[in-house]
This record gives sequence, structure tokens and C-alpha cells, in this order.
Amino acid sequence: MPPETKYVYDFSEGNRDMKDLLGGKGANLAEMTNIGLPVPPGFTITTQACLAYLDGGGSPEGLPGEVDKHLGALEERMGKQLGDGDDPLLVSVRSGAKFSMPGMMDTVLNLGLNDRSVLGLATQSDDERFAWDSYRRFVQMFGKIVLGIEADRFEGRLEELKAGHGDEAKDTDLTAEDLLRLTEDFKAIVRQETSEEFPQDPRVQLEKAIAAVFESWNGDRAIAYRRQNKIPDSLGTAVNVVAMVFGNMGEGSGTGVAFTRDPSTGEKEPYGDYLENAQGEDVVAGIRNTLRLPELADIDAESYRRLREGMDVLERHYRDMCDIEFTIQRGRLWFLQTRVGKRTSFAEWVMAFDMVQEGLITNDEALLRLDPGRLDQLFKPVIRQDQKSSERPATKGLNASPGAAVGRVVFSADAAVEWAGRGERVILVRRETTPDDYHGMIRSQGILTSAGGTNSHAAVVARGEGIPAVCGADGIRLERGVSAFSVDGTRVGEGDWITIDGTDGAVYLSRLELSDPPLALAVQGDAEARGAKVWKAFEAFMARADEARRLRVRANADTPDQARNARARGAEGIGLCRTEHMFLGEERVAAVRTMIFADSAEEEERAYEALLPLQRADFVGIFEAMDGLPVTVRLLDPPLHEFLPNLVDLAVAVALAEERGGNEVVVRDERLPLEEARALLGRVEDLHETNPMLGLRGVRLGIVKPGLYAMQVRAIVEAACDRAEAGGDPVVEIMIPLVATREELRQMRDELEPAARAVLAERGIDLPVLFGTMIELPRAAAVAGQIAEVADFFSFGTNDLTQTAFGFSRDDIGKFLGMYEERRLVPANPFVTIDRPGVGRLMAMAADEGRAANPGLHLGICGEHGGDPASVEFCHQIGLDYVSCSPFRVETARLAAGQAALGETQQASV
Repeated sequence: MPPETKYVYDFSEGNRDMKDLLGGKGANLAEMTNIGLPVPPGFTITTQACLAYLDGGGSPEGLPGEVDKHLGALEERMGKQLGDGDDPLLVSVRSGAKFSMPGMMDTVLNLGLNDRSVLGLATQSDDERFAWDSYRRFVQMFGKIVLGIEADRFEGRLEELKAGHGDEAKDTDLTAEDLLRLTEDFKAIVRQETSEEFPQDPRVQLEKAIAAVFESWNGDRAIAYRRQNKIPDSLGTAVNVVAMVFGNMGEGSGTGVAFTRDPSTGEKEPYGDYLENAQGEDVVAGIRNTLRLPELADIDAESYRRLREGMDVLERHYRDMCDIEFTIQRGRLWFLQTRVGKRTSFAEWVMAFDMVQEGLITNDEALLRLDPGRLDQLFKPVIRQDQKSSERPATKGLNASPGAAVGRVVFSADAAVEWAGRGERVILVRRETTPDDYHGMIRSQGILTSAGGTNSHAAVVARGEGIPAVCGADGIRLERGVSAFSVDGTRVGEGDWITIDGTDGAVYLSRLELSDPPLALAVQGDAEARGAKVWKAFEAFMARADEARRLRVRANADTPDQARNARARGAEGIGLCRTEHMFLGEERVAAVRTMIFADSAEEEERAYEALLPLQRADFVGIFEAMDGLPVTVRLLDPPLHEFLPNLVDLAVAVALAEERGGNEVVVRDERLPLEEARALLGRVEDLHETNPMLGLRGVRLGIVKPGLYAMQVRAIVEAACDRAEAGGDPVVEIMIPLVATREELRQMRDELEPAARAVLAERGIDLPVLFGTMIELPRAAAVAGQIAEVADFFSFGTNDLTQTAFGFSRDDIGKFLGMYEERRLVPANPFVTIDRPGVGRLMAMAADEGRAANPGLHLGICGEHGGDPASVEFCHQIGLDYVSCSPFRVETARLAAGQAALGETQQASV
């Protein structure tokens, strides 16, 4: 970095649009300062300084001088010197990245205290207990965060001291003498762990704290959070140095977190926690159970009134729900932080709807605020109503994150990961969680804590990740040193089943049944559910998304039930109907095997005749469910050996039967005479391929066994004719898979179109039948212009296209994907989100060249990416006509498609 780079900004120099440089916290502190809210003075060290520090292994040139200059200005403004022995200035050193990462990086409070300044603080505050409480907190935080000492070393000693005052003692029960002794004990821990004395020079303290916050950007929990939430590593964190205000200054002091609306339900009512005689980290850490925010009005009515005024100012200014941290110091209110608040998916829709009704934002602004990736959370399970009515909760806590969860109890994050890895559904139970528990929290079905409030670490993370959570369930007694807890004498150990309801805070010591949530019931037509505000919001915004979007949304559906479900969710056709599922079942497998083993054309034809009516019946129901909408049927794709027993299993079974002299072979519950099993083994060996995914499958199968595809086409067209004769309006599209050359598709069409025309002629029906192909091989994308000359449509099979472009197996990538994402070898799982530089470029090239060769060509996507919001946006950008996805992701795709269109319109108007 050049020496003239400005690394430090006073709060008065910034604004909320400078998040890239000042981080979210610094930019918002500057914004609150500029609009006149009471904010403690301070300055922000930029993200550029962080990146330069991390890149160079130390402070960049010019940074120490800028920090000294701004610290001097802060001292002058406050009329105090940092760490002065008579009247000390104390500061907090707080992290603040562009995107909120709650609890993932580090903060140090009360910096500037030492053995001299603590006496000055006691004199100036006229409160010796407060001064020593602040000093012990500083040594504890500095020791953990800056010096890297295990938190348990400090917390264990604190618990021992509290225990001396009784089993139910709180930190507020400790006397000034207790806290002085505790501070000395903490300094002794520092001496034991570092072989050095606790630093007494305030400037050294500040330098080390700034470095620790910079380095926390690359801490394990920060990296894990960024990976989970797709936040780039290249942003860095800013550091905010802020004059301390104290919520732990006795009566009339406290600290809290406030939301301008309820982040769980979205209702327009104040929501949050308040803790008397405490500092900010106490609310998050859950050291004491908090008060509900409205209870502040009973304690300090004037501070509550000013807080509500400030909340209203911030919500109107940001035009969104705000999350606010505040401190009251002896009756004086200070705003320490604000940001646009995180909220549940449920609350997100309710808030957006209400804000439009209030005239705070426009309908399109509201729509663009919705997160389509979280839409499925609106359909989260709830406890079945009959059980909810009959079962009595064992205890209750705070409804920290909505939704019900059932699982086996585990008591540590590592245990959650281990049990979940074995396929178990787990609920993580803790006194409270810390950022170090994050890896286990995201593997849990639910989270239950015995302490903490609705803004504790557990609650914030659970809401952000969409995990049901109950916090502050103080009826739970966790047993020290044992993986168990008890409620009113009932003991629950590791592995026992419990149920939690994050919507109302109930805890049940049994395995209850879950049912569809209200929004799912509303989709199914339930009248009461359709009266809820969230349903009204859902209807309004989905209608606007449908109006705005250009992309059509189809579904991948293989059965009539799936097709009906998809249509109820707003699907506009079927983009992929996989016929291989229609070959399963005893009667069908027998016919397929007859076809495989046929020694003559006549025998093979008899097999097709047996399969034809079975296939036709499947298609009739699908055409009926999708009447008037397109149905794209993919002809058989997988290799034939998938309809036969596994080679190794069969060979072993035959060998064992021969060794034992038996006359029967059993392979995976299928019983065969030994001679038949030997013959079957021979055919399986003949069909065995070293790499079947690149072997005899797709169009190659149709070429080798032309009667197979002809039978399928006849079944499809006959079913369509049946539907037409019943007064329906079938729309037929036939897709030939795995095409790599123009000639493959041309020759297949030459063979199959006569079969379709013959059926139509026989039935006297005029019905268009389109033929197209999946683009799922890199070569097909490269020669798409040629293939388009003989195609009516392309559908991108992005699952196989990703496999063949990367050379990854989607079945095996899990073995190394974590390492690839951790080392940033891939930006994200390419089987979840389209790889735009590689796979995406192939798609864009194929779309452009295909349309150039055939202007009437229809383009779609039918891989799993069709339900991924980022991939839907990309499909809009390259001009596809539709996406097709799982029926359960149809709403997600509709919303994402609407947002893509509106976002493009807004960019064009700028």
C-alpha cells in the first residue's frame, strides 16, 4: 500500500455507504453519529489496513501514526487520557466486517485499565466494585482474545468464586473484594500461561488488541461462517476504537439489544433483551437470564422512551428493521451499534408485506429483499396438533428461532457432528453456546439452551441458519461433568429423544410427530391457514414475481402425484419426466430382463409389447395432471445393467450356492434357481462396463436397441391421444438424452417420428409432438449450432454437464468437496450452484449458437440447479426460456426468476 493511503476515519467522516472500507459496524456508527443519535465518539481502522496487515505480517506503513493521531483527538474530545491513573479514558476495540458475522470475530472492552487506572476509575465513578468488575472483565477478555488463553481457565475460577456465595449465586453477588481477588487470580493465569506479566502500558494493550481483531478474520470460526454463508475471504475486517460507556455501573445502568420489529414473527412491536448492571457481552453470553425489552419501561421509563424514539428514527432512516445495541450508563442512553437486522424467513415475508402497507418501501423493493434460498423455511414442520394439545411441555424457554425439531440429545458441538455424520437427527443441548460451537450447531436439527435470551449467540445463529431453537429454558439443570440434564427430577441423557418448539419455546421429553406448517397447509387449501398474514404476503409477492419474471418455471416430476403437487405450487409444465422410474416393479423388471436377454427380434418385440401398456398408463396420469401445459419426457437414460443384480453380489451368491451344493440363489431378497442365476450372471458379465456413466446409455442405448425408444414414443403418444379423446389438451415434448453429435439426434428422429405419426394417424388426432435433446456433454455444447438444426428444443442437463466438464463424480465428490471448498479450489459446490466460468460458459455458448442456427429453438434447464436461486438468475441472464426443478422448489424458482427480472430492470434504470 502507498504511504498516502488513509487507514483511519473518525466517525464524523464516514457514512453507511462506506461498508467496503469501514465495515458494517463502522459505517453505521458513522451514520448514527451524522443523524444526531447519542453515539460514543471513536474512529474506525479500515478493512484495507486489515488486508495489508495480514498480507505483510504486521502494521502497514503509516497506520501506527494515524492511530496515534486519532487517539489524541479522541482524548482531547473526552478530556481524558487513555489509561490515565487519575481519570482514565477507556475504549472498546471491536471488529466489523462488511457483512455481519455475529460472534465470529473478536471484541475487547475496557481497554486502558491497569493496576493504576483501576484506582482512578474507582475514584471517578465512586464505585469500587464497578471498577474491579471492569478490570477483571478486561483481563479475562484480553487473555482469551489477544493472548490466546483458553476461556475455561478464567470461567472456571469465576464459577468457583460464585459458588462460595451459594448454588444460585450470580456474578452480581460478588463484592468489590471478590472482584479484586478475581482480577489478581486472572493476572496469575496470564503469568502462568504466557510467562509474562499482564501488559500495563495502554498503548501496548491497544496495539495488541488491534492486531488480534485483524487476525480474528482468519480464525477458524470466522472462516467456517464465511464458507457457510458464501462471504468472500478477500474483504477483511475493520476495527472500531470507541470510547467506553458502562452498563455495569450499578443501579440505573444496563445493556441491551433491541429490534425495531420482532425478528421471529415480523410483527411491528419492540423486541429484545435488557440486562441490568451488565456489559454488552453479558447479553450474548447468557451469564444471566435477561429481561424482555418492554420491561425496561418499568425500570427506567425515560431511557425506554428515548430508546423507542431512536428505534423509530433508525427504522425510518434505513427503511428496514434495525438491530440495535445500546447501553444505559446511570440513566444516560448510548447507541453502540445498528445494522439491518437478521430475521427468520417467516418474519422476512411479514415485515416486507407490512412495510409496503405502511408506505415505507415499494412493492418491488420488498420483493427484492426476500431471500428465495430461505423460502423453504416457510414450510418448516410443526408439532402435530393432536399431540400439541395432549402433551404437556416438561419446561419452557424463549422462542428464539421458529419451527419444531425432534432429535436425540447431544451435549457438545463435536458430538453433534459425530452423531449427525452417522445419520442421526440430533438436538444440541448446552447451557449457552459460543462461536466455537458453530460447526455442531449447523449439523443439528434444533438447539436448546438453559441460559441466554432471544439475542444470545444460540438464538442469533439459529435464526440466521434456519434452525429451530429454544433458549433460556432455566427449568433445565445440566449436570456438571456428565452428559445429562434433568427437569423436575426427570433425567435425560445423551441419545435420548426430545422435541422442541422454537415457535413457542416448549420443550417435550419425548419423540413427538411433526406435521406440515401453516403455509404448507395454506397451499393445500386450508381455510384457517389462508387467513394468516404470512399467507397474504406470500400470495401478494409471488403474484408480483410471476408478473415480473420472463423465465417460466417447470418441475421435474415422474408420477401423477408429483405432477399434481408441482402444479399446485405453480409449475407451468414438466421439464423432466424420467422414464427409468417407470421400469421398476416386479412385472416391469421381468419384461425388461426379457428384452435384455432376448435371443431374437421376435422375443425382444414381445418384451416391448408387455411394457407398452404399463408405460402408457403412467403417462396418462401425468398428462391429465399437467393438462394444457408442456410435458417433457426423457427417454430411457441409464445403462441396462441397472435393471439387473449387482455383478459382485450375484457372483458371490452363485459361488456360495455351488460350494454348498444348493439349488437356489438369493440376491438382495430375490430368489432364483441356480441355473437361472448362472445364466443371469453370464448376461450381467456381458453387460458389465468399466465406466457405465460414459458407456451404453442414453441415445447410444436407443441406437443399439431401437425398439426400446420406439416403444416408449408409442406409449407417450398413445397416452396423449387418450387424454385428447377425453377432452384434455396434452402438450408433448420428447427428449433424447446424452446426444453428442448432430447425426445421433437426426437418426433417432428419423426412426422415432414415424412411430409418433403412425399412432396419430391410427387415432385420427392432430397433435404436435416436439423432439429435442439434453445438452449434458461438453461436446454437445461446443457443436450446439449443428445439433440445433435438427432439434425443436434444448434442455441443459446440468448435473451431467457439471460431471463431464469438471471430471467430478457427483456421487463421490463428497469425499473431497470439503477440502476443495476450504482451500477455495472451487468457490462453491458446483452441483448446487452453476459454475459460471466453466459450465456456465458452455451453456451460454450453446444457447447463443443454438438460437443462431435455429431461431425457434426453445431452451431450458432440468438439472438440480433449476431450483438454486443463483443458478436461476444466471439462466435468466443467458436468455433461457424456463427452468425445471423439484416440485418442492417451484416457489423458490418463481421468486428467484421474478427477482432476476426486477434486478435487471433496476440496473438498467440506474
